[in-house]
Amino acid sequence: MAALKAMLRRPSTALALLVIATVVVCALAAPWLAPFPPDDQPFDGLSPDGAPLPPDAQHWLGTDTLGRDLLSRLLFGARTSLLIGLVANGAAVAIGMAVGTAAGYWGGFVGATLMRFTDLMMAFPALLLAIVLAALLHPSLWIVALVIALVNWVQVARIVYTETRGLAERDFILAERSLGAGTARIVGRHILPHLLPTAIVWGTLGIATTVLLEATLSFLGVGVQPPMPSWGNIIFESQSYFQSAPWLVFCPGAVILLTALSFNLVGDALRDLLDPLQRGRG
Repeated sequence: MAALKAMLRRPSTALALLVIATVVVCALAAPWLAPFPPDDQPFDGLSPDGAPLPPDAQHWLGTDTLGRDLLSRLLFGARTSLLIGLVANGAAVAIGMAVGTAAGYWGGFVGATLMRFTDLMMAFPALLLAIVLAALLHPSLWIVALVIALVNWVQVARIVYTETRGLAERDFILAERSLGAGTARIVGRHILPHLLPTAIVWGTLGIATTVLLEATLSFLGVGVQPPMPSWGNIIFESQSYFQSAPWLVFCPGAVILLTALSFNLVGDALRDLLDPLQRGRG
């Protein structure tokens, strides 16, 4: 609660929290907020010459290339994008925490092997690796989440490894070992609590990266597949209408930008508040 109050005192962070809360509420309440079903294709959804309709009183954000209401698809697309963001980023943080903690605590051959594997994963371009994996695994909602988790854990593992190596040599850890404490007790009661702020910060910052990566994969056609809406595949389906119907690209693009920026601002604020080395700076 103290951290939340401190963030609310920052205008930019408070605005970011408002945007995130709005997106989450819209995603959860999409079936009730959406004026039309996301896949409904009414006869009057297109102009007489078959072009998408611009925003009007009936369709607030216009219609897409198939006559579907764009606002409804954006609301339901928020559910897809946020679900992938939370699941994929949560899995990435969990994998990174496990690998980094194990490598940092045991060190030696185990730590060197895990870190060399992490370095190998970091050497591959994340987007290219994600595209290859998504293409090989026949993209779906959960496959895309798995692919994103598999390419996003390496940064967390590297940071957690560095922190764990420092903690493992601290006097209170050495004292616990001398008293006969086991690995599970030391890691669970003394190391993981110190890593919790790092997990929270990276868990927040990573959602923005995950949402952007999901949108990129969907835009390239190897992400979430139609008819399930996501912000990325909405842009992908409408890219050829960029000049004649710019709202089809601008609206989902603006939503992606605002959501990613908001999570980044909240993550930066959490880092300043939870990291004792950053606290009080600025």
